[in-house]
Amino acid sequence: MAKARAKAKSAAGPAQRARTTKRRPVAKTATKARPKARPKQTFVVSHHRDEDFEGGLRRYAKYRDLGINQATDGMVRAHVIRFVPPCRPEEVSKRHYHDVEFQMVYVLKGWIKTELDGQGAHVMKAGSCWIQPACARQQEWTLRRPPR
Repeated sequence: MAKARAKAKSAAGPAQRARTTKRRPVAKTATKARPKARPKQTFVVSHHRDEDFEGGLRRYAKYRDLGINQATDGMVRAHVIRFVPPCRPEEVSKRHYHDVEFQMVYVLKGWIKTELDGQGAHVMKAGSCWIQPACARQQEWTLRRPPR
């Protein structure tokens, strides 16, 4: 019986063999690049304290560093900005940009009217959040904070 099967196979000849597909050798793909090693991060917590707000870049603002820069080895910076009257338009409304890779803004209180290149003017109110593309030019028109 085995001989009969062998004969049947060979009798089928090249016609049957042509229909079968041969596996082609697959070229080895390059090994996947390893993701960059992330900077070591540490736990940090920052609780609100009025005495933590300090003067900084702008006269009309006080800044509270949240400690994220040190905790992420410089990968991320985060701070709370408190606007302090008077916010004179000639000082506030200068076109500028922030030389950062990532910028997210969340309005805690009050509102701000800001204009971003290619996005037009927007009024951002308490609870508004937006991300600005890296180095996007912007201009704040009006800043208002509610009375304390």
